[in-house]
Amino acid sequence: MIGGIPHTLATHGWWIVSRSAGIVAFVLVTISVFLGLTMAGKPYRQPGLTRSLKALHEQTALAALVALAVHGLGILLDPWLKPGVVGVTVPFAISLHRFWIGFGIIAGYLAVLLGLSFYFRRQIGPRRWRAAHRATIAVYLLGLVHALGAGSDTSSPLFLLWVVGSGIPITMLFAYRVMKSRLRGRDLAGPRGRRSHPVLAEGTSGWQDFERETRALRSRSAPAGDVRRSSS
Repeated sequence: MIGGIPHTLATHGWWIVSRSAGIVAFVLVTISVFLGLTMAGKPYRQPGLTRSLKALHEQTALAALVALAVHGLGILLDPWLKPGVVGVTVPFAISLHRFWIGFGIIAGYLAVLLGLSFYFRRQIGPRRWRAAHRATIAVYLLGLVHALGAGSDTSSPLFLLWVVGSGIPITMLFAYRVMKSRLRGRDLAGPRGRRSHPVLAEGTSGWQDFERETRALRSRSAPAGDVRRSSS
């Protein structure tokens, strides 16, 4: 039995490496997406906790990229599969599990773009970056489809337990984020497309204070003749 281990490693070693790295990558992507949705929903208001979640989110995302690279390299070097560079880098070009592996390649590209975009946030702009970062849920979904279709461990109870146990809170957090975004947009939309504020809504005391301060600033900045005319 022990003598057969070198032969197994020689023929299936890279496949084992690729399979293990793929599982690790999916787990890390799941954790990163969960943390991202948690911070986006802002259920907590503690600055220290937010910084810790942000650091953990960034670290898990980078670790997932490393695991994805090892996963792809293991498939590329597998002596039995022999997919070639095109089969590993071009979606739906490989013959084995064409669609499932193609979805995985697309998920890998999205993970790289969204993961590294954090370091170009200033160049992209915070608003555009946040809008693009919403596609992280697609990385999770495509990775899940890839794992279920092409993975060899998807039938194990432990994997199914992880998928169900992590998929339920991720779905709930994503639904909460969508509903919160829609409610925020509905609250900020005025009766004629104007943006309103609950404190500065027209007719409230806040609005009246704002109007008085605005008139006072205008009177201070206006020429003396204009002030006399307005007062008369």
